[in-house]
Amino acid sequence: MAVSISRKRSKASRKIEPKQSYFCFTFLYNFLSRISITLFILILIYIWSSFSTIITGNIIHVCFASRKLNNLYCLSAGTNPSFEIPTSIANDSFIPLQIEGNATRHGKFPASNISYTVSGRDVNYNDKDEEIANAVKVVEEHLQVHRSWISDKNYAACDGRGIFVYDMPSMFNKDLLGQCRDMVPWQDFCRYFSNEGLGEPITNLGKGWYQTHQYSLELIFHSRVLKHPCRVYNENEAKLFYVPVYAGLDILRWHFKNVSNDVKDTLALDLVKWLERQRPWKNNQGKDHVFVLGKISWDFRRSNESPWGSRLLELDKMQNPIKLLIERQPWHVNDIGIPHPTYFHPQSDNDIVSWQLKIIRSNRKNLVSFAGAARPEAKDNIRSMLIDQCSSSYNNGKCQFLNCSSAKCNEPESITQVFMESEFCMQPPGDSPTRKSVFDSLISGCIPVLFDPFTAYYQYPWHLPKDHDKYSVFIDKKEVKQMNVNVVERLSNISSRERENMRRFIVYELLPGLVYRDQNGELEKFQDAFDITINNLLERVSRLEATDKG
Repeated sequence: MAVSISRKRSKASRKIEPKQSYFCFTFLYNFLSRISITLFILILIYIWSSFSTIITGNIIHVCFASRKLNNLYCLSAGTNPSFEIPTSIANDSFIPLQIEGNATRHGKFPASNISYTVSGRDVNYNDKDEEIANAVKVVEEHLQVHRSWISDKNYAACDGRGIFVYDMPSMFNKDLLGQCRDMVPWQDFCRYFSNEGLGEPITNLGKGWYQTHQYSLELIFHSRVLKHPCRVYNENEAKLFYVPVYAGLDILRWHFKNVSNDVKDTLALDLVKWLERQRPWKNNQGKDHVFVLGKISWDFRRSNESPWGSRLLELDKMQNPIKLLIERQPWHVNDIGIPHPTYFHPQSDNDIVSWQLKIIRSNRKNLVSFAGAARPEAKDNIRSMLIDQCSSSYNNGKCQFLNCSSAKCNEPESITQVFMESEFCMQPPGDSPTRKSVFDSLISGCIPVLFDPFTAYYQYPWHLPKDHDKYSVFIDKKEVKQMNVNVVERLSNISSRERENMRRFIVYELLPGLVYRDQNGELEKFQDAFDITINNLLERVSRLEATDKG
């Protein structure tokens, strides 16, 4: 029988014409080539996924690597904190060092409590203790400077402090937006970047909900600042100069394309050249200029050795301006963190009030939840441990795990539902210290559980209060790694009264200032995240003017 089948196939094959045979071979070759390229890209992405902490000289680096659209990010600090990325994390001369803070649940981070672990052994580095203490001190001093600019007004006090918005060549913004369809090979961003950055409406969640992408901040701010009451059209009437460059989209389009570093830096260098020809820039060396960058700071601080991102924020000319980012470099005073865009963009005060009432009354059947994916390849990441604790039968169904390895986490409805049904939401670091999920949980009335102070406490001084106890729970990730704490059990010991007080503070005090309203709406009672940011920038102008006169 086998011989018979073989003969039949042989005869059939002889009937194929040469042109048909060539076509079939070409098709098969192209098909296999595409599979090989895809597998190669997936292998590269897997290799890039890691977490590492190292020391080089007097600089301590806490390095994260991405599994999504980010790469190696290092929080670097030393006696003179600065941003540096080591030549290679595989170099034997580097000493793996893990920085931990033995902080309490109430968010205190005394420098004296910082300890170190080298290759699993506790080590006493007195000199490094001092360097870490200095680094933390610098971070806290910068945050204090930022808080000193917080305005006590709930409206834009222009008072002669106009905002001038540059009308830039389209290569710096509109042309980049026009590439939304093919920025990355597997995703069309156009549906997310439509509607002036808000994305397509989500009818299932009701009025004010949109498919907003986490990288849409540049578009949202540009749209809003064009309509701001303090906007002026004469540069001589301005005290603040807004530069609407979509540098985050510029980076995004090169993430998985085989281009040189020179190509990746072209727009950044062209931007600086263009600004140097503008009279307001020359007048004050860019100190009164503001950039909004829709990706994290590390994406704009590429080292000479790293292939990732651009060098925009490493350029000498870019040190003076204020940079507003979803994640700041903690040791750069001119980096200021502002909230990630969420899916909720109310049009009116009533939209906010209605949502506040809904989430206050929400039936929170889960004590705690975690929406995320494990990082099995990242040995120092605590996500797998948290997932194990969440899934343990010991916790009697108190914890719900939404596995983001599936497509569920791309659905705003699924994320919002889980957070609305939970008292607490675990927010461990992921591809970088911060998480958009922190803000998604807050606007759903879910109390965030943080494991690293860089996730929020050292990031958003204008939108989150200094007293972290009011809105979050802190559990040191070192305790989790050493299996000294069961997070679910720890959270169950927090009284219902404490939970209620924290939730009411989040919902009624924080929530309005964490969302970006619809650009076609208007708020009278509340300030949204954009209003708070602009008002504080104008307050900063006032403080600097007063200092100069003094």
